[in-house]
Amino acid sequence: MGISKRYRENFEKIDINKDYLLDDAIEILSTSAKVKFDESVDIAINLGIDPKHADQIVRGIVSLPHGTGKKLKVLVIAKGDKADEAINAGADFAGDKEYLDKIKSGWVDIDVIIATPDMMSEVGKLGKVLGPRRLMPNPKSGTVTNDIKNAVEDVKKGKIEFRVEKNAIIHTIIGKISFEKIKLIENCKTLMAAIMKAKPHSLKGIYLKKVTLSSTMGPGIKLDKSTFLN
Repeated sequence: MGISKRYRENFEKIDINKDYLLDDAIEILSTSAKVKFDESVDIAINLGIDPKHADQIVRGIVSLPHGTGKKLKVLVIAKGDKADEAINAGADFAGDKEYLDKIKSGWVDIDVIIATPDMMSEVGKLGKVLGPRRLMPNPKSGTVTNDIKNAVEDVKKGKIEFRVEKNAIIHTIIGKISFEKIKLIENCKTLMAAIMKAKPHSLKGIYLKKVTLSSTMGPGIKLDKSTFLN
């Protein structure tokens, strides 16, 4: 596959041997040649952990101060008044058997599923469908709760879950390229503070190995780790 002129121009702005300050990296992204859609700004964090050990799994939830800029489709699995509460709070879909049956039939056109505790016995049966897509509700991420209103509103405002992958990398979004520079900086620092706080107590070696920032269609920019270690 050939490399586009736009990609080459953006890549030429970057020194691959340099670790950039966060402000400078976001400035490069924001002034790069654009595509016809509002690109996401993504971050990849390489950690010095071994995800095979349960006590070294890094995961958590964090509310980005300026949201992700992504319009998430939220499904709430709940009955009666709780389903009504979900719709009033801004959920895209809410109900019980109807949506459980749709998921069984292969429907997964959603980004987040929230469920009330009494529905988890049924939702749990869909683990083979929801698990690989990271859609399974979990009390630790706040997606199994009776406080439906706040759960839906938090997700819509920018609450995200991060979890290390099997290759010891966390991938997630920190906003859109159209965001003001200061908003991307604050989102990034908020996320990184949560990840640093989640450092496993059992880890003896280096925790934060590499941090890379990129836009959807752009090359990665290595960040200076000291920004986050301090």
